[in-house]
Amino acid sequence: MVIGYNRVKRFLFNATFNGSDQLPMATSISPFKSRDVAVIGAGAAGLVAARELRREGHKVVVFEQQPQVGGTWLYTPAVEADPLGSDPARRVVHSSLYASLRTNLPREVMGFLDYPFVSTGEPHRDSRRFPGHREVSFYLKDFAIRFGLSELIRFETEVVYAGLVEDEKWRVKFRSGDDAAAIDVEEIFDAVIVCNGHFTEPRLAEIPGIDSWPGKHMHSHNYRIPKPFRDQVVVLIGSAASAVDISMDIAQVAKEIHIASRSVEAGMLQKLCGDHIDNMWLHPMIESVQKDGSVIFCDGSVVLADVIIHCTGYKYHFPFLDTNGNVKVDDNRVGPLYKHVFPPLLAPGLSFVGLPWKVAPFPLFEFQSKWIAGILSGRIQLPSQEEMMADVSAFYSSLEASGTPKRYTHSLDVSQFEYDDWLASECGIPGVEEWRKKMYNATGKNRKARPDKYRDEWEDEDWMLEAHKDFARRCPNVVAHN
Repeated sequence: MVIGYNRVKRFLFNATFNGSDQLPMATSISPFKSRDVAVIGAGAAGLVAARELRREGHKVVVFEQQPQVGGTWLYTPAVEADPLGSDPARRVVHSSLYASLRTNLPREVMGFLDYPFVSTGEPHRDSRRFPGHREVSFYLKDFAIRFGLSELIRFETEVVYAGLVEDEKWRVKFRSGDDAAAIDVEEIFDAVIVCNGHFTEPRLAEIPGIDSWPGKHMHSHNYRIPKPFRDQVVVLIGSAASAVDISMDIAQVAKEIHIASRSVEAGMLQKLCGDHIDNMWLHPMIESVQKDGSVIFCDGSVVLADVIIHCTGYKYHFPFLDTNGNVKVDDNRVGPLYKHVFPPLLAPGLSFVGLPWKVAPFPLFEFQSKWIAGILSGRIQLPSQEEMMADVSAFYSSLEASGTPKRYTHSLDVSQFEYDDWLASECGIPGVEEWRKKMYNATGKNRKARPDKYRDEWEDEDWMLEAHKDFARRCPNVVAHN
């Protein structure tokens, strides 16, 4: 309930954010090795990776294409010239945010472990518990400032190549600025950590007849605002978070919304179509489209549509990475990777932060980063290559035995907290807080029960209070300011 949330915010600012603005830093670990490490990307994953590496005593360079931190949380109204995002020669727009996007997790769950994501109370900030994307961008900028990370980042610098050279070193080639005549520069590093995100390269549904269909079709990567869809008949493909949000957004102006889902029992969409939005219908997947503009669904129903929007997710994409075939992307499985992080044959010199999805991302990034930093220093030991490969093979076999498609390899969902806690145990630190687990699960249930209202109506105030007490206990010297 909102009244309770305001009471909780007052408690937090009275009890938690007081005293010095200096955060406690980990002590130097000089007995261990200090590595020169390249981090690719300055979004949430790259920022926390840089912090943990420096805490561990490593020398860090972060390469970031954009002029500021934030990664996928940097909104831009710009879209790509290719609405499907399938032309490899296109000028890529990194962000996939739409203007109305709000977080689908509460602040308490989203934040890093020792830097809580709380409302600052400032008039230009979004104080809602499920804030808009701009507030998340502000939070990441605050995080970078608080931990002095900007001095590690080379902005407007694109990595065009990262590959292994002699003596287990890594060559990183990069170019700065937006000048087509820019010259590639290279440096040698002991390790490379890939944090380039996975919300830029669209996955598209295969639709028989689409080449001769006269309407417009696009990927949600290039959706920003509902205005262009006024009075149109729109078909959306997909039933995940973006499909739910965009369908509700467009329904305000469109004539009709038809959602094609693999499961006609898709819970949240079923509720929206049946109870809340009278110009929205749920269908099974598309069977084909025709030259007359009709869209035929697998149950035989037909609509005459103006637009098809693919809300079908994204592909992992590492065009700069040369692993000599040791890491491949196969049906959206990046592998082989030990614990979604290390390729056994290239560990510890190459690692990935942020591949898992259906997770609370920022805490997971932090646990992965702490683990990587400790391994690079020699404080934490990896198993042998043979043991890591055996673990990967056993994991893949378990997915196959359970009927899990390969493309869901990195979908953790209900197993995410077990994964986080395993990483924490490897690092010798506490795992995920119980309140965070309970709040995450409560939010999921609330989202399914009231998909159009869960961001503003909730019943987990007890867990909120527990979270804020935990913030006060563990982060007493944090001051919320920009």
